[in-house]
Amino acid sequence: MTDAIFDSDITELELLGRGKVRDIYAVDDQHLLIVTTDRLSAYDVVMPQAIPGKGEVLTKLSIFWFERMGDLVPNQLTPLAIDDVVRDPAARDRLRTRSLVVRRLRPLPVEAVVRGYLIGSGWRDYRATGATSGIALPPGLEQASRLPETIFAPSSKAAAGEHDENISFADVVERIGEPLAAAVRDTSIAIYERAAAHALQRGIIIADTKFEFGLDGDGTLYLIDEVLTPDSSRFWPVDGYRTGISPPSYDKQYVRDYLDTLDWNKTAPGPDLPESVLEQTASRYREALNRLTAD
Repeated sequence: MTDAIFDSDITELELLGRGKVRDIYAVDDQHLLIVTTDRLSAYDVVMPQAIPGKGEVLTKLSIFWFERMGDLVPNQLTPLAIDDVVRDPAARDRLRTRSLVVRRLRPLPVEAVVRGYLIGSGWRDYRATGATSGIALPPGLEQASRLPETIFAPSSKAAAGEHDENISFADVVERIGEPLAAAVRDTSIAIYERAAAHALQRGIIIADTKFEFGLDGDGTLYLIDEVLTPDSSRFWPVDGYRTGISPPSYDKQYVRDYLDTLDWNKTAPGPDLPESVLEQTASRYREALNRLTAD
């Protein structure tokens, strides 16, 4: 496998922060440079090893979706590229395929999760309460069941090393106000349903996904961060789907399933990942990109 990039180092720009996956640099008052590394987080913990090529997959797939959702909501993309804002040719060449120069926006303090199927934390909530994110669901659903309708199931936005928590729509309203909360909900569902239909034609079920949004100085809503990637979504092959199990996937669920076999309390530091897990995860990410972007 090619060498993985765990951290970026652009000395000529101010590093504003390192997230679970992305390094964010200041360009000017209007722009940021976002570098998507090969770091992998699972259960909100960054793993010690990176997945080679992962950052390139996430960047290419996000651009693909940003361009196809532009009529639904504006997004963070700009005409600028890393070559326009970084002078060092070595840094540009190393990071070009995993970097975006984006609008500098104010992120909303929630994650916009959309579910079409019952899995993950939604399934755990359902088993415990019969609901998820305050939404009551029909009795008798199995793990990975298709939901009667697409639901907006938001979560809190945790810092690196902390855990997101499912919250209700009322909680979102309390945090950002009803008009903006409704716009986030309706936009998120519209994006998901369009993407799910596209993916299904290419043999992939998008079980759930999460979006992030930000505001400009005028209060206009923008789609930011990443969109419908294997890091932010569950992608299941149609031919491997059935209920009652966690279906095989083209995303980091493969890593989660491995971690669930370990005696690990899901807090930092994360355990070392075997080479076979790194290779299989990288292969799944590439497969998702190839299937979803194929003509």
